[in-house]
Amino acid sequence: MYNVEITGTGRYLPDFRVSNDDIAQFVDTSDVWISERTGIKERRISIRENTTDMAVEAARRALQDAELRAEELDLIVVATVTPDNFFPSTACLVQARLGATRAVAFDISAACTGFIFALSIAGQFIKTGQYQKALIIGSEVLSKIVDWQDRNTCVLFADGAGAAVLERGKQGIISELLGSDGTGAEKLACSAVPLQNKFTGTCSDAENGSGSKFIRRDYITMNGREIFKFAVNIMPECILQVLENTGYSLKDVKQIVPHQANIRILEAAAKKLAINKDKFYVNLGHYGNTSGASIPIALDEMAEKGLINPGDLLIIVGFGAGLTYGAQLLRWTKESSRK
Repeated sequence: MYNVEITGTGRYLPDFRVSNDDIAQFVDTSDVWISERTGIKERRISIRENTTDMAVEAARRALQDAELRAEELDLIVVATVTPDNFFPSTACLVQARLGATRAVAFDISAACTGFIFALSIAGQFIKTGQYQKALIIGSEVLSKIVDWQDRNTCVLFADGAGAAVLERGKQGIISELLGSDGTGAEKLACSAVPLQNKFTGTCSDAENGSGSKFIRRDYITMNGREIFKFAVNIMPECILQVLENTGYSLKDVKQIVPHQANIRILEAAAKKLAINKDKFYVNLGHYGNTSGASIPIALDEMAEKGLINPGDLLIIVGFGAGLTYGAQLLRWTKESSRK
């Protein structure tokens, strides 16, 4: 078995900023209401770029950071729940745009835990020796599946992309765990194309002659109370479990990099773990919840700011629709070239 390390990171965020006051112009809310309940002050919303566009830009920056050419890649995995198309996959579109002609490319759907799942999947290919160099990307344009009249969700979700390059090398992934609980699927969901065709009698008003109107349901729906309870319990569990049998404790971990969902979730998790909330790296005030993109965006931002150095131990941890959850204990190995 080979070791796996992160050798480059990159991120891309749309230029267009939407403040809480902007949202209060069309929804019954306020900056105070949003800030106190979520920790979010503004978010980025795409008005030009789709999921593939942002994935490509984040990928290019990660490749540059890793000093790697796209043609050297063996694998591309994109984590997204907002692809440009059902098919072809976002990863195949990214492969073509980058010119990564040797790379196997596919998407995965694990919602906000997507980057963690992608890291684990790509890591296994490298550990077993099948591949040597992989690109993993979390990219989301959640604004296209948000109901902008639902203040419980439209204040949370935003757009962005983050990427990382993985290579055979030093031991960067020390421990990991993944989990799923499909019994909670209805707590956070977004419907796809409904079952309607020429033979169901619901293909379209023009074809079925019924006069009935199909109601659009392809928006995010969320039981916020239940998701909060799930997150507050599962995040500390994942953090403690990923440390088991490693010889390390929370005291050895420099920073926990969580999925950026809600400041109250992070505060409650810190309290359960009996640690200072500053142990969590938080940037959701600027970017909102970008789902599977939030962790790689945070990692790249930390690397750029010089907040992580070779030898530092990090835990990345997330939860999302599915329900899904996971964590990895990482040793940072890359020397910063962007200070």
